[in-house]
Amino acid sequence: MLTSLTLAVLAAVLPSTEALVREDGVGRLPALGWNSWNAFGCDVNATAILTAANEIVKLGLKDLGYEYVNNFGYQLLIKVVDDCWSVQNVRNSTTQRIIPDTTKFPDGISGIASQVHDLGLKIGIYSSAGETTCAGYPASLGYEQVDAAAFAEWGIDYLKYDNCGYPSSWDDKYNACIPDGTIGTNPNGTCPDLTDPAPAGYDWSKSNTSIRYDHMRDALLDQNRTILFSLCDWGNADVNTWGNETGNSWRMSGDIKAEWTRIAQIANENSFLMNYVNFWGHPDPDMLEVGNGNLTVEENRAHFALWAIMKSPLIIGTALDKISDDNLATLKNKYLIDFHQDPVVGRPAHPYKWGYNPDWTFDPSHPAEYWSGPSSTLEGTLVLMFNSEDKTATRTAVWKEIPELGGKKDSYYVIDAWSGKDLGCVHKSHSVSLKSHDVSVLVVKGSC
Repeated sequence: MLTSLTLAVLAAVLPSTEALVREDGVGRLPALGWNSWNAFGCDVNATAILTAANEIVKLGLKDLGYEYVNNFGYQLLIKVVDDCWSVQNVRNSTTQRIIPDTTKFPDGISGIASQVHDLGLKIGIYSSAGETTCAGYPASLGYEQVDAAAFAEWGIDYLKYDNCGYPSSWDDKYNACIPDGTIGTNPNGTCPDLTDPAPAGYDWSKSNTSIRYDHMRDALLDQNRTILFSLCDWGNADVNTWGNETGNSWRMSGDIKAEWTRIAQIANENSFLMNYVNFWGHPDPDMLEVGNGNLTVEENRAHFALWAIMKSPLIIGTALDKISDDNLATLKNKYLIDFHQDPVVGRPAHPYKWGYNPDWTFDPSHPAEYWSGPSSTLEGTLVLMFNSEDKTATRTAVWKEIPELGGKKDSYYVIDAWSGKDLGCVHKSHSVSLKSHDVSVLVVKGSC
């Protein structure tokens, strides 16, 4: 197993020829941003959006690279106006466009977009591949060209496209396994009770779900504005096999919650999808819950670090004018952001050892605990150790076990990514005591 895993980790994985490649590098790197939903739900308005936008600048998040850059890639800070931004139950009778709610957005969507752009940020919007959104507002199925044209005219840079409100005539013929308990799964991640499973070799890119998302992709491509397309089909229809042809990120699971059990469950599921990650394509384990609920400092840190090393979109979902210093420091960790936004290395970190469990164990409570990945920006290897247990425990990174180090040297220069402390020349291994659900992140550089 270790040999095959090492080969997979070391292989130069190129984006598939079917990847959705956009102008100006849009979508080449995983998105960095903020979304209104986790913090505000349907209570979204211009004030909430502009407050968050100004906090992004004030708190220094923009200065860390949460913005466009030139050179190899595309870094993006998006302000996503999620569900409930429009007038409910009606479209414009003449243009057939969705009507922005001017009580919430007095200057319309184009007005808020202009103000966000003036801050040097990008703006996103939300719709669904159905007749209504998840909150019951007008959605885009059958109106893809109309809505894409409106979004482009309003100055939208990013579309989050959900999976609610479609009629039964658009149901898929078969069901696909989603190993997070959504459809027919048992705790070990298999799907023995799946009804109407697809036959062997079935092409899910021909499914009704895929077609619904293809329609919006094609409508966006017809516009004279480049809009990043973020699919949100909750992992349905085996989206990992076709999502990269349709969008630049795709939700690989159901919704996240500000609960550790759910965060661990999604991290476990996504850890088995790392071979789908590269430039232009990123499985999306949903928005960050850092700063929400009753997560501990350690859980917030582990949540962010795991999402970052998996090169998932990092979409902040908390009220930034109320964020704690600890959580802000987590979101601003330069080592993790530099790894995440590497312009030369597209592949993420991979598990090299499961730790708590035997390797390749599917366990929603105890995801893989030892990860590593190469980084041109860090000029070395990023190593993560994770304590998935409900008690303090010791974790040890052994240099000869880490695939990128090749097992050739005994000693390496090491930096602690949380503190920034130079640990000097470390011989053979590095051990750390971690509180429950905490992570250690190391940058391992040249041998010494």
